[in-house]
Amino acid sequence: MATSQRFTGYPQPREGPRTSSAHVEESNPILRGWQLVVATKAVSWVPFLAKATWTNAKFGDIKDIPGLEQYDYRLHPIVTPLTADGSEVSRLEYTPELFPRQPEDLAGRFYSATDYHELYKAGKLTPLQVAKALIPLISREQKGKYMSAWKETRINSVIADAKASTERYRQGKPLSLIDGVPIGVKEDTDVEGYTCYHGQTPDPSDPAFVPATKSLWPVAQMQAAGAIVVGSLAMHELGSDVTGCNPRRGSPKNWYNTSYYTGGSSSGAGSALSAGLIPIAVGTDAGGSIRIPASFCGAYGLKPTLHRTHAMKSSICVIGPLAATAADLAIGYRSMTVPNPNDAIQSSFGPSIPPSPSAKKVIGICHEWVDKALPVVRESMTKALAYFTEDLGYEIVDIHIPYLREAQWAHSAWALSEAVDHLRSRVKERAFETVNHCNKILMATGSCTGATDLIKYSQMRALLMEHLAFLFKKYPGLLIVTPTAPEPGWKVHPGDEAYGVIDGNYTIRMMMYIWLSNSTGCPSVSAPMGYAEPEQGEGKVPMGLMAMGEWGAEEQLLAWAAEAETYLNGTLEGGRVRPKDWADVVKLAGDVSA
Repeated sequence: MATSQRFTGYPQPREGPRTSSAHVEESNPILRGWQLVVATKAVSWVPFLAKATWTNAKFGDIKDIPGLEQYDYRLHPIVTPLTADGSEVSRLEYTPELFPRQPEDLAGRFYSATDYHELYKAGKLTPLQVAKALIPLISREQKGKYMSAWKETRINSVIADAKASTERYRQGKPLSLIDGVPIGVKEDTDVEGYTCYHGQTPDPSDPAFVPATKSLWPVAQMQAAGAIVVGSLAMHELGSDVTGCNPRRGSPKNWYNTSYYTGGSSSGAGSALSAGLIPIAVGTDAGGSIRIPASFCGAYGLKPTLHRTHAMKSSICVIGPLAATAADLAIGYRSMTVPNPNDAIQSSFGPSIPPSPSAKKVIGICHEWVDKALPVVRESMTKALAYFTEDLGYEIVDIHIPYLREAQWAHSAWALSEAVDHLRSRVKERAFETVNHCNKILMATGSCTGATDLIKYSQMRALLMEHLAFLFKKYPGLLIVTPTAPEPGWKVHPGDEAYGVIDGNYTIRMMMYIWLSNSTGCPSVSAPMGYAEPEQGEGKVPMGLMAMGEWGAEEQLLAWAAEAETYLNGTLEGGRVRPKDWADVVKLAGDVSA
């Protein structure tokens, strides 16, 4: 970040205590199959069992940590970067010359927004051809091969938008680089005409589920630039876990290896990107829901600073892009962050400023944290870091982050509390009746968190934010780098598609790196760093590398992701890999009559 950057709400830089992060196995029961069904009924009939589950998950342990009373409450980690002193930057562009096409002979090449734009401009393809090629692949009504990634496709709307875009290109007047580019939007985000199902399967007559009358601001800005929403993307029910397993509707497939989950909760986005169906997706992230699917599905994912794209009713959740390439991630981010005059918080953000070429490059590594990843993940990370230091001139510094385990418990409890409130707000008194077995237990558990617990969680958040501010001041331009997840992926367990699974121990483990960004409001990005041999099924399993930056450092993170892409494409042995069932949309569209 530029030294002249100004903020509102910036934490007092204060080093936190030195704490031990010795690994202790979590002791939450694993529930699947008939055990899950019985446990659901037991929790429903005997309420104190929910409290026992809450206590066993250590959600009440945070109040006993000494010294938290020294910190003020941070119920909302809002830190707003303002326009830097002397800066005249008003809006960052995403024009074709800024994002050139990748070489045609690049291994594992995915189509980008720029590919579509150049093909449209040259008259070699039209948006209408692309739409007509995609609909049979993704439509549930037409039993498309890739339909598991999608909840709904409004065919008439897609065709109408594609015809309008085709006409603009015919007249030589495209609206932007993303005019005519197919995108998908996670089904918890409003798109005009689509219903937000939040991964649920409600009764069609349920009044709580109605089509949106207008698109949410980040989506509306992409549509205003000509992007075509070809459908709403499926998700893990309520976004309450990171597998993507949805027993009621069927889980989206990870096309790299269908014996592994996509990750969640933006599971449909991960699936669609892994299949090559779209270059950009819109997701949400309250606990890794953008970055984990990106990691598991070999894609790129950006979790922006809290409220950067839209001020949500959440202190942890954001809307952000997932993409097939680093360039598309930047294009998606820039297109959705136009200031909203009706959003006092979002519109007050100054533009994220790209780093100066002469800026010092610093990577912070918390070894006691990173060392908890599996050897195959650590080895892949070590190779990537060698590229960053030897080829790109990054300096690596050792850092410490206090209370890694305890603060993660606080984040998990906070996330469940918000999920309960959101569910009750939408479906009122019938809230728990509408969800699957897993969520009946999780929502009951989340309901046990009291106001005094939330206050202690907010003080833990304040401690972390002040410690991060201390690190960012000590090391200007610092990026905290970890794996995105400690293991290459989450294996599909036979039978879980029937009722789902609750494995809190593994969920906590898979979220061990991503929660910090959500809890403190900082931005972070995941980029593919390599592939592991599978333990089951066919096809290699992607692994992600993640960087977290200072509040407002999105452009720095996007630049880092582009550098990570040069490692993936040019240095990693074998380069980028495409799944066996990757869909060549451009070729398929070329076979469709204009």
